[in-house]
Formats: sequence, C-alpha cells, structure tokens
Amino acid sequence: MTDATDSRLAAQYEAYPYPARDPAEEAKRLVIGSPSHLREVDHWVFGAARPASQPLRALVAGGGTGDGTIMLAQQLASMGRPGRVTYLDRSGAAAAIAKGRAAARGLTLDWHEGSLLDLPGSGLGPFDYIDCCGVLHHLPDPAAGLQALLSVLAPGGGLGLMVYAPHGRTGVYMLQDALRLLAPEAEAPSARLDTARRMMRHLPDSAWLRQNTLFADHISGGDAGLYDLLLNPRDRAYDVPALHALLADAGLQITCWMEPLRYDPAIYLPDPRLRARAAALNPVERAALAESLCGNISTHVVYAVRAADAPPPPDFANPAAVPVMREMPGAELAKHIRPDGTLPFLFDGLRHPVPLPPLAAAILRLVDGQRSVAAIAAEMAGRTSAEAFTRAWRETYTPLAALNRLLLAPPP
Repeated sequence: MTDATDSRLAAQYEAYPYPARDPAEEAKRLVIGSPSHLREVDHWVFGAARPASQPLRALVAGGGTGDGTIMLAQQLASMGRPGRVTYLDRSGAAAAIAKGRAAARGLTLDWHEGSLLDLPGSGLGPFDYIDCCGVLHHLPDPAAGLQALLSVLAPGGGLGLMVYAPHGRTGVYMLQDALRLLAPEAEAPSARLDTARRMMRHLPDSAWLRQNTLFADHISGGDAGLYDLLLNPRDRAYDVPALHALLADAGLQITCWMEPLRYDPAIYLPDPRLRARAAALNPVERAALAESLCGNISTHVVYAVRAADAPPPPDFANPAAVPVMREMPGAELAKHIRPDGTLPFLFDGLRHPVPLPPLAAAILRLVDGQRSVAAIAAEMAGRTSAEAFTRAWRETYTPLAALNRLLLAPPP
C-alpha cells in the first residue's frame, strides 16, 4: 500500500536516517525512553504476571536507527532475561546505523528490511510484544498498519505505540505549510533541507514554533531532525479521542497513557467544583480534558492489548508482589522528597508537586526489586503499625506508578 507521498517518505529516511545516531556513542550511554522499556512492558502490557523466565519474542516495527531496538535488547541482556528482538525497517541507511549500534554493544538481533505493511504472510512472528514508535502517523492508512501488526501478535501479547499529538506540536504544521510553498515536495531532499535551514535562520519572533520549547529536533537534531519535523511528506497528529478510536476500532484496549498522571485533569484543576465535574466524565473524556488543559503533550505513548484478553491491572496490594523502580533507585528518589512531603515533577515545562505520605522515603529505600511487599512491611514493622504501612504503601505506590517511576516486577 504505497503512493507518491509514501515514496517521498522512503527517500527521506534513506537520505536522512532518523533519529541521528552515532554507533561510537554506545560506549557512553544507552538511550532510555518509552515505549519498550522492559520494566514498562512487564508492568503495563503483562500486568506484572508474565514470568521473567518465559522468553520474550519482541518485534520493533519501523526500528529506524535503533533506539527502541537497542534499549530493549540491552535490557534483556543486562537482566539475564531470555528472549529475542527482531528489527524491521525499510530504510537500509537506518538499518546500517542500528546494526552498528548493536555491534558496538555485542548484541545479537534478527534483522529484516521491509515495510510493516508486509507482515501478514511474511513468516515472521508470532511476537509477544511489538514496538511501533513514530510510524503509524506516517502511513497511508494507519488502521491497515495496525491490522498488519496484529496479524503477527501472539495471543496475550501487547503493543507499545507512539504517535504525534496536536497541541504540543503547535507551530509545526504552520511551518510545514510554509515549506510546501518554499520547498516543493518535487525538489530533491537536499534542496528542500537547504530552504528549511534558510527559513529557520530568518523565522519571525512571532512564529509559534519559536515559542514552543517542547522539542528541539529543529535545533539539536541535525539534518535528520529538521527534515523529519518540518519536511516530512506525511505527518498526522492524533488527539486523545482520535487515538482511542483508532485503537478501539482495531479491537485494542489501552492499558496505559504515558505517564498516566499527565492524563489526569485533577492535577490541572485545583478548584473543587471543576474537579467534581471532571470526575463525572468517562476515562477517555478525562484524558482528553487533561490534554486540552495542559497543552504541552506533543506525543502520545500508549501500551495496548487486545480488549478480549486484557490482563488484570498489576496488584500492588498483593503481599507477594515485588515493587521495582523503573530507573532511579528508590533511595535516590527519596532524596528528592521535599520537607513538605511533596515530590516535584516537571512535565515538559509544567511543574507539579506530587504529595507523598510521611513514610514514603523509608519505604522507597527498601524498594530494591528483590523485596516483596510483605518483606518491606516486615522491615517497617518496627516503626509503624500494619494498618499504617498498608495506607502509606498505597499512597506511595499509586502516585509513583502514575508517574511511571515505581512499577511491579514479573514473577520469576
């Protein structure tokens, strides 16, 4: 399923593989993000119920220069988890960079060149987890893309998706329109890029993109970043209701909008009467309200599963559950709790203080990915009652899980 626009899109990623990455930098850092962080997949896709000893068959569909592929493969290797990551992309230039990054880390992956639209009948799969990050919004028919992904998704599996969101990209589409006039799509990519650079040098102070500091592809992303942001031939954005409808039509249920707290309108509405009105809305309406109020969400990252076999939510109250920090150790996170008991968080320029109970710091110091909730409760027994711990654990876990910082580990 291709058209003239799709052909230009393919040419773009051959000329300017995205995002710009250098395999030599793998020695310095691992790019971490969402979707496809292994802790998130365990928690948000499988409800912290799928055993870690069960091999994970993962597909990164539209892997680009390899961020999600390398992250997931490295985390499987570092945690000693069994599994295999398959990379799929139709850009040979992007694949070459991703392969160089994997080689620099000594990672072994399965490499395939082609379009995700060709997955049905390809012989690939089935996969327990599929990453499709930044791809659906470029397809001629995103619904067909979803169906192609679902054709190779194993029963009980899930997806991690990222698509553009409209409000946080204010200014982008105005300049895309301008460049369609100044740099016609029929011109060579290099000529169009030169025009875009010239335009950005003389962009009026009143241009909305100058006011929008939510992303920096046009500033620090190099040629690939500038081209992808402003010269991409097909770029559609989804607000909350539109993305929900796209996935629901495919039989999918969203298990997490990342981060969940950002999609809670209560944090933007201190007025009790407004909060009550927001609480009366259904979940999609509440998430849509939050998106409209904050105005700074530039991408939606979601995890989704087939609605027919969605797992129960992770049970933080289960004494056998093992809490785990996503990245920052619990003891380190505890240091950031203010004297007033709040933990400050910054969501793309929007600061929000998250209230935590007085026992939160002590609890977080015991979260090491090994101790169960029961074990943490036993160690806290000398300083508080069982009832007080249960309350404090709930009041610690709930907001930090909504921030995607404190999750539950899978069983062995």
